Amino acid sequence: MQEFFDEGELVAVLTTQPLDRTLDYRAPEGGCVPGAFVQVPLGPRQVLGVVWGPGKGDFDLSKIRPVSRVLNVAPMRTELRDFLEKAGTYTLTPLPAMLRLATRAPGLGDPPGMRTVYRAGDGEPSRMTDARTRVMDALAEHGGAALTMKEICDAAGTSSSVVKGLVKSGAVVEESAPRDLPFPRLDTGLSGKDLTPDQSAAAGTLAQAVKSGTYGTTLLRGVTGSGKTEVYLEAVAACLSAGRQALVLLPEIALTQEFLSRVEARFGARPAEWHHGVTMTERRRIWKMVGQGGAELVVGARSALFLPFRDLGLIVVDEEHDSSYKQEEGVLYNARDMAVLRASINGAQVVLASATPSLESWSNAEAGKYRRLDLESRFGPSRLPQMRAIDMRAEKLESNRWISPTLRAEVMKRIEAGEQALLFLNRRGYAPVTLCRACGEKIGCEHCDAAMVEHRFLKRLVCHQCGESRPMPEICPHCEAEGRLAPVGPGVERLTEEAQEVFPDARIATLSSDLFGSARALKERIEAIAAGAADLVIGTQLVAKGHNFPLLTLVGVIDADLGLQGADLRAAERTFQLMRQVSGRAGRADRPGTALLQTHQPEHPVIRAILTGQEETFWQTEADTRRALGMPPYGRLAGLILSSTDAQEPMQIGTTLARNDAALRAIGAQVFGPAPAPIPRVRGRHRVRLLVKAPKGAPVQDAIARWLAPLTLPRDFRLSVDIDPQSFL
Repeated sequence: MQEFFDEGELVAVLTTQPLDRTLDYRAPEGGCVPGAFVQVPLGPRQVLGVVWGPGKGDFDLSKIRPVSRVLNVAPMRTELRDFLEKAGTYTLTPLPAMLRLATRAPGLGDPPGMRTVYRAGDGEPSRMTDARTRVMDALAEHGGAALTMKEICDAAGTSSSVVKGLVKSGAVVEESAPRDLPFPRLDTGLSGKDLTPDQSAAAGTLAQAVKSGTYGTTLLRGVTGSGKTEVYLEAVAACLSAGRQALVLLPEIALTQEFLSRVEARFGARPAEWHHGVTMTERRRIWKMVGQGGAELVVGARSALFLPFRDLGLIVVDEEHDSSYKQEEGVLYNARDMAVLRASINGAQVVLASATPSLESWSNAEAGKYRRLDLESRFGPSRLPQMRAIDMRAEKLESNRWISPTLRAEVMKRIEAGEQALLFLNRRGYAPVTLCRACGEKIGCEHCDAAMVEHRFLKRLVCHQCGESRPMPEICPHCEAEGRLAPVGPGVERLTEEAQEVFPDARIATLSSDLFGSARALKERIEAIAAGAADLVIGTQLVAKGHNFPLLTLVGVIDADLGLQGADLRAAERTFQLMRQVSGRAGRADRPGTALLQTHQPEHPVIRAILTGQEETFWQTEADTRRALGMPPYGRLAGLILSSTDAQEPMQIGTTLARNDAALRAIGAQVFGPAPAPIPRVRGRHRVRLLVKAPKGAPVQDAIARWLAPLTLPRDFRLSVDIDPQSFL
């Protein structure tokens, strides 16, 4: 590719606008390089774009306008442009949408300069009001980072006068600071924790792979509590020592703060942090510093994969099996798979870390595509918990009660011994369904074909599909009967209510993502529980991910059968992963742990595999089943979601597609459907699904592109293609 474009030369610019091609412009005064971030005129507007290569010149040259200006940021490197193109081709996503993923930072065109920022000071105001308390909480929540006036006011819901009053008292300090500063250097010379022989061997293998400067992917499988984090932090140290950058992806924002503390303990400084909880000012700083090399390590959510790294040498995908790595709206991609793609382009190493790997990663390791490293024992004095089933068919349980007598007795033993117990139920809210006993109607969302979930702690009904929320009614909205609404089934809030009755003297903490307004509040609660501030913890899958509670010796799973219901392709796999993960919270210090699973089918193969710990047998059996059915990872799937505000259009267009499937039959693929989606209406849009099934090596993307090419869609119609779908809702 041409290395420089002189002033006036034709350049192709890819913009973030929804167009199906690059646009030709003339290089500006002083010229520009490929990958330069530019501002260009598009109609009456100025839009962001990237110089993608030489212009085509297939347009009236007299009408071609010049690039308005080149932005003062590091150009997009060839590797990132290649990654966006290949990721877009794989996911059937237009390039402008891929570019938007790579430019998610505000003010990229702003000139360097100073800004007024605010941070917590040492002074004490004469009096504290609610508004002042919210300001101080907002500053504390961001770990001492300086915030702009707008960021503080938005976070605290206050006016600038409140902040200025705190400045006068010295409780808040006002100062000028450069807009974008490099992050502190991480000290790789500091010693980490003493590692076991297994950990040392694994860390050495990963460090050597990183030092090679070549691509490779390693599945780091270790039982819960085996110290996988300490192992891959040694790989991070090797990467930074080689002068390259590293990225650690985490599945949950709640895990970020604890992980940042571990990084700071290992390297003497905090890394860059990228997720939706980071301020816009900090996002711009991270984006710019990553491109300039001023950020050595980024810890973040899946979208951090699209940052413009100058020299990316290592990507760690922690809890690689977690379903939250799949983006389910907009650009539909799996960050785990895209991490492997980006590393292969960058000559970087990938570490996929998990106690319960995805079948895709397990099979790639079995096939020799990935290296596999195993950590079979827990770090330090802790031991894996004993696993037992509670056969609910033999338990005498009252109606509307979910804690069995056996589990109740075991919890009491732990509380009396000064230990902690955890009750796990993977359902948020109070009850999944609210039913009218007079007319039999369920209270549903007005915009979706889904029942609204009662959140009694919030005193509201919430739709978990679209987020619609309304106060809990006193009368039935269908028949107007008063006092006849009844909750059906348990959520963690209802389980908490039961636990308060069963264990009246226990200190009970409920952990669910919807009960905390900020990551800081959740972090503080988790730290308090770890320090012994609760006797009994009740939680959703939030508690299954990486938290360490030293006093916790008993995990009780309220409904181990819940995930086995329905026809989800990955139901067995996900149930196995979740049960093993949550059980691993028990006995992580020097006290032995026990995990009890309440189940109505203790003979089920998945439940037996969980209890016996025969993981390899489970994976092999699951692999054999999928292989026989030609299902992923031994076959290909692609989902099509058709939606419209018109109830008939999706089914009509879906039927037309299914009848004209010659392009798919040519590669040996089958089309199933169209059929109404399991939740047929979401946010007022009627939804229909088709499923394409193809042999493993079939060129699915090309065939689908040819299949859809003749289609002309109505104005309000949406069609999205989900390659390798994880959800079928």
